[in-house]
Amino acid sequence: MSENTLRPPRYLKPMNRLMKAVQKLGIPTGPAMVLTVPGRRSGQPRSTPMTPFDYRGGLYVVAGYPGADWAANARAAGTGTLARGRRRRQVRIVELTADDARPVLREFPAKVPVGVAFAKRSGLVRDGSPDEFEALAGRLAVFRFDPVETT
Repeated sequence: MSENTLRPPRYLKPMNRLMKAVQKLGIPTGPAMVLTVPGRRSGQPRSTPMTPFDYRGGLYVVAGYPGADWAANARAAGTGTLARGRRRRQVRIVELTADDARPVLREFPAKVPVGVAFAKRSGLVRDGSPDEFEALAGRLAVFRFDPVETT
């Protein structure tokens, strides 16, 4: 499947709306968090559920498919708010180079099994092995969330 034909599954938008609503009520939904950043064109807040994971002391997230709108917004914004239930924190959003993303992508299948299932259904990977995910370096955006010091 070519990268241009990879699209998010149809259920994703309704599922994201549900996840955001539940989070807004202050109910944490497992490891999922909601990232809010300004839209790159409108400047209006855009919120997206995601599943960041800890790796070597940092908090990382992998885009579910190439060209994801939320990833382009995050890249453009550089900062955002991560929320889980009622807890919110400001973060700096740092995109990793392909070389820096490789070990993070290798770890992804063990840390985010639901993300592996999503990638399989989307046609991004076949078996979801660490090797398959590592091979996606440079195609999938990988971000690290750094805490923003508040004064």
